Amino acid sequence: QVPQRRSALVGRPRLTDRLDAGVRGALTVVSAPAGFGKTTVLVDWATQARATAIAWVSLDESDVVAAQFWQYVVTAVGRAVPGAGAGVLPLLEGGQPATHALLTAVLNDLAAVADDLVLVLDDYHLADGPEVATGMSFLLDHRPSNLHVVLGTRADPALPLARLRARGELVEIRVDDLRFTVDETTTYLADVQGLALTSGDVAALGGRTEGWVAALQLAALGLHGRDDARAFVAGFAGTDRFVVDYLVDEVLSQQDDEVRGFLLRTSILDGLCGELCDAVLDAAAGQQVLEALDRANLFVVALDAERRWYRYHHLFRDVLRAHLRAEHPAEEAGLHLRASRWYDEAGEPAAAVRHALAAGDVDLAADLVERAVPELRRERREATIRQWAADFPPETVSRRPVLAVGLIGGLMAT
Repeated sequence: QVPQRRSALVGRPRLTDRLDAGVRGALTVVSAPAGFGKTTVLVDWATQARATAIAWVSLDESDVVAAQFWQYVVTAVGRAVPGAGAGVLPLLEGGQPATHALLTAVLNDLAAVADDLVLVLDDYHLADGPEVATGMSFLLDHRPSNLHVVLGTRADPALPLARLRARGELVEIRVDDLRFTVDETTTYLADVQGLALTSGDVAALGGRTEGWVAALQLAALGLHGRDDARAFVAGFAGTDRFVVDYLVDEVLSQQDDEVRGFLLRTSILDGLCGELCDAVLDAAAGQQVLEALDRANLFVVALDAERRWYRYHHLFRDVLRAHLRAEHPAEEAGLHLRASRWYDEAGEPAAAVRHALAAGDVDLAADLVERAVPELRRERREATIRQWAADFPPETVSRRPVLAVGLIGGLMAT
């Protein structure tokens, strides 16, 4: 579903107008490095309901598996256009590859309706492998006129961009488009962050961050409560990476020990909810802390309208993980093990196995796989089993016949 839109945002009509124009063609690519506000712009545009229907998929690293990728895409399409792909989804869930024939059936379903559909694939770079690219190229080449695709990505996708560009069917929004202008920087710092800065300080901050939204957000957090705003603005410079490192140090140093510890130790998680955080930290009040972080704009993103699940901004999460490894290297494995146990009890074997492997406990991960495989086979989720086949070293598989047979069963599905 479309992520929750923040109430306090800088309106960027120059970008939403470009996105409106893009849905008259085949493909819109919003491409920029981390922290340039790609998802925020797409969410702001999508929630204004300018298109008849929006099918939104937020991708992660596991979606490079084509079967899983297309299951999510067809599910999202079916929610946006009821009935579309209904005959195809059971086949994909049963492990059948997303052949051109299956994709054609979905496209025919969409062609039979009069309304437009926009398919938004956010963080597409995480799924952009050869198998996914083949199906996506076919979809773009054979799409009905009422289907439009929007990609949010950190890197140009392996798709026929040159051909689409030559046909006038490609709209591109890139890093220079996403940089905050002087007016947007002024609005963000004054209206959203509530900072009283001089025009000179705003211009200096905008210039040093080069309109990079994440750096501006970090700078704003560092400026709150300071009497020496001008000295702070004048005191940092450098490339994106060094600016982030410097500002995160400044932000983290202003948090009390409890909040700082919470941030570092929960950075191992891809998704955050109160119960999971409590289990990982062996503490309580995780939900209250998440809500406080959300209110403080401390780089948490709400993933649902009920605000039960969150995630950290990718850039912020990466820096937090680096600080965790530097400051508490002996704790990381234990945190992953607690997360694995929570996901196992919650009936989420894929996440449980992922955290067990991250903890370095291959035997625990093998135990989890052996227990999960029978039910996954019954549910025709061989794609998950096939992915595990690449995660275990040969020596582990060779001494665990139950694991080996389970993985072979998943591989035999293809």
